[in-house]
Amino acid sequence: MQASLNSRISNKKAQIALIGLGYVGLPLAVSFAQKGFKVLGIDTNEARVDRIRNLESYIADISNREIEQVIKRGCFSVSTDFSLLSQADVIIICVPTPLKRKYTPDVSFILSAIKSVSLYLKRDSLVILESTTYPGTTEEVIKPELEKSGMVAGRDFYVAFSPERIDPGNKEFKVTSMPKVVGGLTTKCTELARLVYSQITKHVHVVSSTKAAEMTKLLENSFRIVNIGWINEIAQSCHKMNIDVWEVIKAANTKPFGFMAFYPGLGVGGHCIPEDPLYLYWKAKRYGFNSKFIKLAADVNANMPSYVVGRLKELIKNPQKAKLLILGVTYKKNVKDLRKSPPLKLIELLQGWGGVDYYDPFVPYLKLGEINMKSVVLNAATIKKYDGVVIAVDHAPVDYELVRTNAQFIFDVKNVYSNIQDKKIVRL
Repeated sequence: MQASLNSRISNKKAQIALIGLGYVGLPLAVSFAQKGFKVLGIDTNEARVDRIRNLESYIADISNREIEQVIKRGCFSVSTDFSLLSQADVIIICVPTPLKRKYTPDVSFILSAIKSVSLYLKRDSLVILESTTYPGTTEEVIKPELEKSGMVAGRDFYVAFSPERIDPGNKEFKVTSMPKVVGGLTTKCTELARLVYSQITKHVHVVSSTKAAEMTKLLENSFRIVNIGWINEIAQSCHKMNIDVWEVIKAANTKPFGFMAFYPGLGVGGHCIPEDPLYLYWKAKRYGFNSKFIKLAADVNANMPSYVVGRLKELIKNPQKAKLLILGVTYKKNVKDLRKSPPLKLIELLQGWGGVDYYDPFVPYLKLGEINMKSVVLNAATIKKYDGVVIAVDHAPVDYELVRTNAQFIFDVKNVYSNIQDKKIVRL
């Protein structure tokens, strides 16, 4: 059976199904379709499916033209019907993995997808999980559920894990240029997963097990959250000591070895960094181990919007009457992505002040609970209306010289004005 599936993959005759057409699934689906595979995208969100059928992308990294090309070539189709999985040779799962509570994983989306796969799984097929999760999920959750079909993993069908490495807005490292890590339940499972991804990228790194692959992703993201938490703590301590943290980072970064620059800010956003490391924190506790670094870093980062509000209170005489303008509400620059975005928390914390508005060229409208907001028009007259401007995200389309010229006061979270000495500019 393996030889048959090997042949179908190598000859691009294998039908590939992607479950979950979000920031991970859609670029992956389009990448396989561009290589000539027949790809089926499945999503429970009917609005997403309709937009793709109308040749419209909702992901910044995928253009309308790319979707149109693969659909018109007959290489890509989308549906909400999971029964179509019965035609698939390779099924890749890219569903969300949020938290139930602050430190507790929620694998319900994975479990729901796997239950659907189990109903339509055929022999000699490969199932790959890309959703970030705790080590052991593939063995402890996916394998038993799929074996309820009566088939045996590693013999009748194959299972592997390959962590997603999507970085929204990154033009240099796309799906096809990003190295992939794969680990299967058996050697055969691993080899098939390696063969699948080698069709779209040159670099596939094989690890010994699904647990090792799952842990790889958590190590990558935990590295980020810990170092960002550390530099945010350093920024706070530098402020207490009247030291410019940006100057210190710049100086330290001149060292050609043993140092990697991280930069302070409002915290961490997106899906990966705020939540994924807490999957490892939770799993470690199940083994009687307390991962102190992850929890501390998560807490430090989560507190940064409150810290910034505290700094603003020190700088503004009458907060209850002060009107502030927040520049940027996405979680990173130059992308339209609001997932876990720290500026949103900052806006919520400032609701008791005299007034708070925002400008973001990527987000014309914003809904925070019961609050509906609209991005202001950024011009000299608008800027002058506010008691202060907070630069939360350094979007490239923003005219920061216009802001500096007309603002009464600027709190520069992102060090946009690193080379400008101006008394009305205060840095994080």
